[in-house]
Amino acid sequence: MKNFLSEFYTQNIQRRLTRHLNNFQIWKMARRVAAQVPSADGAPVIFFKASSGIDDLSWNSAFHLLTSWAFRLQGIPVQFFACNSGMTHCVLGTNRDYVVQKPPCASCIYQSKTLYTGADAHWFSFQIDEELDARLRDLPLSELMDFIFNGIPLGQLSLPGLRWILRRHHLNDDKPTRYLLSQYIRSAWNVAREFEMLIKRTQPRAVVVFNGQMYPEATALYIARKHGIKAITHEVGLRPATVFFTEGEATAYPLHIPDEFELNDAQNARLDEYLSKRFQGDFTMAGMKFWSDMKGLDEEFLVKAAEFKQIIPIFTNVIFDTSQPHANTVFEDMFTWLDAALEVIKKNRETLFVIRAHPDEMRLRKASLETVANWVADRCADEEPNVIFVPPHETLSSYELIQRAKFTMIYNSTIGMEASIMGEPVLCAGKARFTQYPTVFFPQSVDAYKEKLAEMLNAESIEVPAEFKRNARRFLYYQLYFSSLPFGEYLKTGVRTSHALMQDFDLARLSPENSPAIKVILDGVLSDGDFLLRE
Repeated sequence: MKNFLSEFYTQNIQRRLTRHLNNFQIWKMARRVAAQVPSADGAPVIFFKASSGIDDLSWNSAFHLLTSWAFRLQGIPVQFFACNSGMTHCVLGTNRDYVVQKPPCASCIYQSKTLYTGADAHWFSFQIDEELDARLRDLPLSELMDFIFNGIPLGQLSLPGLRWILRRHHLNDDKPTRYLLSQYIRSAWNVAREFEMLIKRTQPRAVVVFNGQMYPEATALYIARKHGIKAITHEVGLRPATVFFTEGEATAYPLHIPDEFELNDAQNARLDEYLSKRFQGDFTMAGMKFWSDMKGLDEEFLVKAAEFKQIIPIFTNVIFDTSQPHANTVFEDMFTWLDAALEVIKKNRETLFVIRAHPDEMRLRKASLETVANWVADRCADEEPNVIFVPPHETLSSYELIQRAKFTMIYNSTIGMEASIMGEPVLCAGKARFTQYPTVFFPQSVDAYKEKLAEMLNAESIEVPAEFKRNARRFLYYQLYFSSLPFGEYLKTGVRTSHALMQDFDLARLSPENSPAIKVILDGVLSDGDFLLRE
């Protein structure tokens, strides 16, 4: 115990020291930017991110900051919309175990002031609205979720962030949940008022926000679009140290791939090299490496599987991906889909169903509270004779499972796209990034889904359209190498892989002449560019 505490305190001291050294580096770089900014003219671009990092430099905070520096160095006016205790409860500052705890505003403001050194920032504070507070008082959860004030759907704007921080899709109608949602609504209204005033005062040419799903940025997006202002969102890209920008919803990852685009030999070889590593578990997402190793199907599994006519893996996803508004277009939510799947499982005893929990479901500091494991336990699904449940910590190879399967069932996990690339049939139940193109079987109603599932279970063989594999490969290549804009020359990984450290670099590297990534971002925000870095 003593050694554990000693190691904990050592790591904590190291992280705090690294944070302050990184902030000193950011402060120096920001002063150099301020000293080199030419005379600015014209309408500004407003930058806003309140849901990416509180007291460390997250990757998205770093992308946000570096992009703003690039704009300023090109003589493009930049206006930061910055929180100065402007929300009673922000998403990242929420303690879900003690919801009345106030967010760490002092630490967050210190971090923001470091990032915005020498820049033009509009700092907003919280202002009480007595009319709003009176209308919110004693409302049940259902009415809070659909709450509209002065024409703004504050309840719906606040829900994704609430579900994300509580790590559950189905919210409990209890006092803590109602309290937190009402506070998010109060804070969202304050953001709406302040952001609208800023827009009217500055008449910006564009607005750039992180993610666009958490209520602060979602509200700013709503206001910007209401006024007809170009609005851009960004998120981490698919490769390490990369970012994705779009005029759409960054979490939905909209991509336009020309019909005539085909991968050439070099591109096919590049994609195959990436896939060979991924199929061995050698990959990261947003700085996180899920597998330190990946094991094949063991003898116990193979013996059990031999008792059945066919194998169907069921791949679930994490609650903070399945609860986004754009995911649930067929089923109400992932757990409703699992309930429907369980009915089918009980009627098809000759089929072995392998329910696979997502490896990110129990990630440290982001663990889901409404989990697939809980669903399995509540429904006694793992007691069904034709079910194997694979928990999130189990490093079983999903790819070997897919190869042995008749077909694969997914909600909206990326594994579905990879299965299509492998040439395997996939039945999808939720809207995914890759379903914007024909890549999987994706019925558009619950009845159609159930009919297709029955058809695939009973078919002697399943013919997969050739376009599924083609489109999946094209989409993945676009994600990896066209839309994931590299920032690795400016940043390196911090003490935690989810945090970034600012490197010392020549500011000329942030010019469009020296950085193709910066060029496509400038073209996308200021002109009609598509934010794609083509070869």
